[in-house]
Amino acid sequence: MTTAQTQIPGYIAGTWDIDPVHSEVGFTVRHMMVSKVRGRFTGFSGAITTSDDVTASSVRVEIDATSIATGNDQRDGHVRSADFFDVENHPTWSFVSTAVRADGDDLAVDGDLTIKGVTRPVTLAVEVGGFGPDAYGGTRAGFTATTSINRSDYGVDIAMPLDGGGVVVSEKVQITLEIQGVLRTA
Repeated sequence: MTTAQTQIPGYIAGTWDIDPVHSEVGFTVRHMMVSKVRGRFTGFSGAITTSDDVTASSVRVEIDATSIATGNDQRDGHVRSADFFDVENHPTWSFVSTAVRADGDDLAVDGDLTIKGVTRPVTLAVEVGGFGPDAYGGTRAGFTATTSINRSDYGVDIAMPLDGGGVVVSEKVQITLEIQGVLRTA
């Protein structure tokens, strides 16, 4: 057992399928230099494999880029277009972990994030919510993960300058994942 693992109450090794009904893949960008706009993806899947040694764990996620939802159909259509995500040519994004390590009381998950066919390394700061039984006789685990990326690093490089300075959409994108996994039984 690693030090990080001993600090995770109820830790269970196994493979956890992401429950999309109880999970969220979201993002936040600064809009018009004055406020933040949030969005999410309604289509995603993946698995988390927790090992006896937590640092040997892994994560694999696929995101349906066409499933973006920002609360505005016109904006969603524009973001799906070649100006931003180009979902016609790049409908699926992915994250594949390359390492898991202790980061104080929490974990850091290093991995490769692929958006629009561009793969770059990112580090997710991960807080483990816990492990426990569910109402259906199964077992669940919860995780919160965050990272920031520069959208132009992934080819989302539309320039939309404002009169007087600034841009319509910030370069920095905050990504937040609220993930609930269900332990596989077979």
